[in-house]
Amino acid sequence: MTTELRHLTGARQALTVILPVRLPAPPTWEQGPLPFELGSRRADTATRQTYFTPSAARVLYGTPERPCRWHRLENRTHGPLHLHGIELLRTATARHPGAALAVLHFLVEGPALLETLRAIGHRHSADPDPLDGPLAPEALLAGVAVPETSEAPFAIARPYTIAFLTPQAAHTPALRQGNRLPATADQWLWSLASRSTAADFPLAPELMPSQMEHAVRISADWSALVLRHGAAFLGHRPDGGDGDFYDFGAVHHRTVYLDALLLGTVQRDHIDELTEALSGVFDGPKLGARVTALETRIAAFRSTYWRQHLTAHGPANELLLAYQAQYRLPDRFTEILAEAADYARLVQTQDNQQIAGALGVLTILGLPLGTALSILQVLDDHTPTHLLLALTTAALATALAFTTRYGRLVLSSLRNRVGRGG
Repeated sequence: MTTELRHLTGARQALTVILPVRLPAPPTWEQGPLPFELGSRRADTATRQTYFTPSAARVLYGTPERPCRWHRLENRTHGPLHLHGIELLRTATARHPGAALAVLHFLVEGPALLETLRAIGHRHSADPDPLDGPLAPEALLAGVAVPETSEAPFAIARPYTIAFLTPQAAHTPALRQGNRLPATADQWLWSLASRSTAADFPLAPELMPSQMEHAVRISADWSALVLRHGAAFLGHRPDGGDGDFYDFGAVHHRTVYLDALLLGTVQRDHIDELTEALSGVFDGPKLGARVTALETRIAAFRSTYWRQHLTAHGPANELLLAYQAQYRLPDRFTEILAEAADYARLVQTQDNQQIAGALGVLTILGLPLGTALSILQVLDDHTPTHLLLALTTAALATALAFTTRYGRLVLSSLRNRVGRGG
């Protein structure tokens, strides 16, 4: 099955590569995403914004006052890859204000799509990485952005790839047979998304249904599959060439559907950073201030980035949900909320203990003194000796009160608060 896929040439073959970079300063490129044209329609910022909710559109495209997306047209060929353009999406986080994503748009010539994916994934026995030489990110982004290494925080181990392939009439393993989709079609889809062959990763047949659980059946004509390190779009009927429906698919997978996956990547990086921040909440003094700052960051993430409904157009939502499921993002964010709530309750308990301790001190200090002075006032006694005797008696009573169980609890509460740096 994969042997045939490795050596076939699809009617249309496209490859999008997403990799993390560091953006020292806003580039001087054209603002907005890379525009694609389909007949009289132009998939630019204005058009693509209509597909998304306003909050999602701000994350993906920015605003005129605060741009976050830029593009540059390219015309560079190396081997079977032809580079059409580059995009940059700023994805700044609290700890990494220069974080961004670079998006490289390629067309693939000849029977090289799966082999190119395997090479990018550094599969055993694969060809050398094609993102080298003239197509190396360091060369393409020189003076604009710095590619992150796999050791950098939150950087994906390999570039994320999105493959697009439409079949010809002879590619029967991918073609729908009447109303039935053959099992080989899903095997092709899985190979393109996982960047592997059966020799690279011999997936057990009984595991295939779970792997395809989040496959998105966009229509009878094509399907998509989202995995942790790659996604793929595969056609299920012969491509008729120019004027075919696949003109729409070729543009849509590079625009709206790509943007849904980009938003998922941004969500993943922010959740990774929030998880890291939670793990260090007890490092250092002033726990209350750190928990408050963390709650503010969580609220900002929730209002700005955390979306599971992007658009009234279903496939983009399904692609985002599939990406979130691969990284367990909903479960992880629920855990973050629960953990932050636990820390907030802990801080509230400590504050209550401090207040109770302070009230206890006031009670222990004030009750004997107030009682002694009240007695002198009732007796209308203004003798200095008696006043001094009353103060001494109050001091002794206070000292004795601190030796009781209640007094020791008050002192212990205050000492613990001071010891924690509160």
